[in-house]
Amino acid sequence: LWPGSLLAMVDAFYRVGALVFGGGHVVLPLLQAEVVGPGWVSADAFLAGYGATQAVPGPLFTFAAFLGASMQVWPGGWLGAVVCLVAIFVPSFLLVAGALPFWEPLRRNPHAQAALAGVNAAVVGLLLAALYNPVWTSAIHGGADFGLALTAFVALVFWRAPPWAVVLACGVGGAALAAWL
Repeated sequence: LWPGSLLAMVDAFYRVGALVFGGGHVVLPLLQAEVVGPGWVSADAFLAGYGATQAVPGPLFTFAAFLGASMQVWPGGWLGAVVCLVAIFVPSFLLVAGALPFWEPLRRNPHAQAALAGVNAAVVGLLLAALYNPVWTSAIHGGADFGLALTAFVALVFWRAPPWAVVLACGVGGAALAAWL
């Protein structure tokens, strides 16, 4: 069980790290399938951790450490946090180390620029998919939830409210909705 769990954990987070492009939200559904599917982390802990890590810089990597620490299988705890954090960083490190010697010619290559533009366009669709599942499907259960989410969106985008204030207001609003409904 020990080597299988550790290797499976490294494998899962390495593969997720290899697919990150344009932000961690892109791989959220894959990450959920990798850790919630086998029962390593509960769905509630996954969503709570995802929400909490959005308040800090580098949320995907912080979330990886949170998931590693929250694992219900060995290693879990601090060791699990370190293993998952390192495993999710390794693909990016290897890519940068491999591409750095060729960076200048690659940067000027029109084919490479076109490929990156295409990947950036695809990331928009992946971000929408990540917003829908698991975030939307687990958080929006009715009109009141939708109203709270819409109010938060308007406050952030149009009123330019500070994100910390919107998070605090949504926490209070969510607690009020839970008590009222």
